Amino acid sequence: MGARKRLMAERLKEERKSNSFAKLNNEPSSPRKMRLVADIIRGKEVVAALNILKFTRKHAALPMEKLLRSAISNWQAKNAGEDIATSNVIVKEIRVDVSRTLKRISPAPQGRAHRIRKRSNHVTIILDKK
Repeated sequence: MGARKRLMAERLKEERKSNSFAKLNNEPSSPRKMRLVADIIRGKEVVAALNILKFTRKHAALPMEKLLRSAISNWQAKNAGEDIATSNVIVKEIRVDVSRTLKRISPAPQGRAHRIRKRSNHVTIILDKK
């Protein structure tokens, strides 16, 4: 490994010590619907984001709330002596990426067929101090 790669790897390793993350893979909801919920909580404090997700009536809010709770748990494991409410932890980054698409066929008039795309997504939440 070259010196530049090693320095970059060490810098990334130091950054990962301070922030924590959680991933949700293959969530059977379309990425477009999940991004609507992700945009609501991006940049918010963790306690406020949990309250927002609890009272959001979107279908994607429930898996997003579970994922945020998992990220909070990961943060508490890294920072054992600190309290989440007083530490000003925010949702630093939240990404919704496209996952696999199941392709199905639905019958249509006059012997034709229409394609149905059942989309899914990957969600990544990264928490960090303000």
